[in-house]
Amino acid sequence: YMQRGILSEFGKRIPKTYSRQKIAVITDDHLKEIYGEQIERSLQEAGFSTRILSVKPGERSKSLETAAFLYEELLDFGINRADRILAFGGGVVGDLGGFVASTFLRGIPFIQFPTTLLAQVDSSIGGKVAVNLKQGKNLVGSFYHPQMVLIDPDLLQTLDKKYFRDGLAEVIKYGAIRDKDLFFRLLHQYDTEADLLSDMELIIYRCCGIKKEIVEKDERDKGERMLLNFGHTIGHGIERVFQYEKYTHGEAVAIGMHEITKRSEKMGKTNPGTADEIRKILIKYRLPYQMPDLDIKELLKSIQHDKKSLGEEMHVVLLEEIGKGYVQSIPREAIHEYVTGKMAES
Repeated sequence: YMQRGILSEFGKRIPKTYSRQKIAVITDDHLKEIYGEQIERSLQEAGFSTRILSVKPGERSKSLETAAFLYEELLDFGINRADRILAFGGGVVGDLGGFVASTFLRGIPFIQFPTTLLAQVDSSIGGKVAVNLKQGKNLVGSFYHPQMVLIDPDLLQTLDKKYFRDGLAEVIKYGAIRDKDLFFRLLHQYDTEADLLSDMELIIYRCCGIKKEIVEKDERDKGERMLLNFGHTIGHGIERVFQYEKYTHGEAVAIGMHEITKRSEKMGKTNPGTADEIRKILIKYRLPYQMPDLDIKELLKSIQHDKKSLGEEMHVVLLEEIGKGYVQSIPREAIHEYVTGKMAES
């Protein structure tokens, strides 16, 4: 469901399976302070018994340790498999809440209520849930679809501009891999953030539609779904090198999209000028595009743990041109060239 203002009455949209059904709300401390009372009121007025479980904001909470804490809280609340978990937050809360739902009692039905643009257009749908290990992002997880996704574009009105731009990186990704019109509309049509927000339902709907089309064809990420990882191979590595502190997910993906397209252009795998179009759109939305000063060996080490590795090969996502993405299988050692522009030393 996507509707402006849905937060005020979403409880009545959730069907009950028995009287006084329980809903455990997983969120972060910041969102609990702002929306906690409103969430509890909406759910309780709809007849649900509710408890809010909050974690510290940020990528570091997406861990097995935090998941263990939440398991204990769910046991204390008396959740069973007829109850539900509601993940209310951005991508971290959605991934963490979904992972907990998929593993607690071998699976509790759950609902996604994404509060950031990134989560609304990308991470709340598609059924990927996971936590991080110290070696990299999303290395422990499963495919577990939510029963329901609730999207309220009005929540974006008060979203910190840094995190709004973070989500725009994923919107740009969708245009780059599948929708040329969306990409160039973003590049040329919107002059102000207010213009963009006024069109947000259509933008969110289109991104969700692209993801739906791709996931329906390849739920388990063995082929076409890998397109959704454009920019992520390098992006996840950058996040890991900086311990998830310097760059948001979207900022790291933005750098990854530009860097890998710049390399693939030089290799003749991407039409000339494509990287420059990506650079221009990232500049417009104040997203980074240049590789930061970092330890390349550490970056490559992190990338080697990428989930898109199969045997002696890796898969990278490239563009033929804007709107046409494709998956390229490469030998593991070739990733060095895609990251640095230079062949690995033998």
